[in-house]
Amino acid sequence: MELYKGRPKDVTGRTQTEIRVYDFLDSLGLQYLRTDHEEANTMEACHKIDRVLDVLICKNLFLCNRQKTAFYLLMMPADKPFKTRELSAQIQSARLSFAEADYMDEFLKIRPGAVSIMGLMNDHESRVQLLVDEDVKKGEYLGCHPCVSTSSLKLKTSDVFEKYLPAVHHEPVLVHLTGV
Repeated sequence: MELYKGRPKDVTGRTQTEIRVYDFLDSLGLQYLRTDHEEANTMEACHKIDRVLDVLICKNLFLCNRQKTAFYLLMMPADKPFKTRELSAQIQSARLSFAEADYMDEFLKIRPGAVSIMGLMNDHESRVQLLVDEDVKKGEYLGCHPCVSTSSLKLKTSDVFEKYLPAVHHEPVLVHLTGV
C-alpha cells in the first residue's frame, strides 16, 4: 500500500459516493492522505491499513434503538470492547442494537464494512446522531473510509471536529466508554 496526498488523479472505477467525499473535503480545504487497498471490512484488515496511515484505529458502529426511531454512529478506539449497556446508560436509550444495512444505505449512503463519519455528509435530515468516545479526540490524526471499504483516509482530528462536522451539521456527543 502506498500513501498519496489528496484525491486520486484517476477516478476510473471509483463510485460517485467516494468521489463526492473527495469533492467535499477539497471544498472545505482539508488536507488528507489516502491509501488504496483490498476491501477492508474486518478489524484485522484495518489494522494493516492503519499501520500504513499511522493513525488511531477506530471502530465505527451503526446502531439504533429497539423501536428503530433513533440511529447512532459510534466512533470508538478499536481496542476497546463495546458494551451496549454502558453506552445505553450514557445516552438514555435502552435496548441498543446494530441497525440494519438498509437504514445505513438510506441515511448515510454506505454499505456495511465502509461505515465512517464521511457518510454523515449524506445525512441531510440529521437522522443519525454521532457518538464519539472521548479517547478518539486525543489523537492528532484519525483514519476513516471515504464511504467505500477499498480506500482509507488520514485526517487531522481537529479538522474533523472543527471543520468537517460543522459543515455537515452534526454535533458529536462525547461518551466515556471503559469497555469493562
